[in-house]
Amino acid sequence: MNVSNAVTRRQAIRAFKPDPVPESMVREILDLARHTPSGGNLQPWYVYVLTGKPLTTFKSLVAKKVRAGGPPENPEYQVYPHKLWEPLRTRRREAGKLRYAALGYEDKDKSGLNELTMKNCEFFGAPVGLFFCLDRRVGPPQWADLGMYMQTVMLLAIERGLDTCPQEFWAGWPQTVATYINLPDDRMLFAGMSLGYQAHDNPLNSYRTPRAPLEAIAELRGFGA
Repeated sequence: MNVSNAVTRRQAIRAFKPDPVPESMVREILDLARHTPSGGNLQPWYVYVLTGKPLTTFKSLVAKKVRAGGPPENPEYQVYPHKLWEPLRTRRREAGKLRYAALGYEDKDKSGLNELTMKNCEFFGAPVGLFFCLDRRVGPPQWADLGMYMQTVMLLAIERGLDTCPQEFWAGWPQTVATYINLPDDRMLFAGMSLGYQAHDNPLNSYRTPRAPLEAIAELRGFGA
């Protein structure tokens, strides 16, 4: 598979088979992803991987907290800007509508929200869960570096017949995650990711979120002059 195919094939998968992913494959993906570029070669990323009993125990812990209806944890950062503007607002809303529709709910249906929340807690049934972290002292450029690292992981997964779902959902559970994985105080959680084999017949994997046309995001100058 070439890079172009991997880029267009990748999507956020929200239903996985329980089939285990070999440790050797996970190690290979994370090892190759080390070649992701970073400003000044800082390589500011840290990755924590859960599978098997550690993952099962963690999912049960979070699910219990969600079902108890306790207050949300204090997030380390705001995932979306306050009062999202156009066209970003519409893009996010349309993506949400597709997810609800795939589950058979109307947009913003409370039951649909609860079901999606629980599926997030379960890493959508994936056999591997990853947490991506940063040193608290770094800034926006290093956050961008981590984003490139995550994208590299996702494309390498595609090459190996795997799928992923990046989950900023976990940014809302920073204390629970930090405690469970023994995250040092000088590190913070950025996001999680589900990794595994796609359940192709699940409705949650049946749609693709649209992308804005090139003209909406890019200006090309000087060509043909």
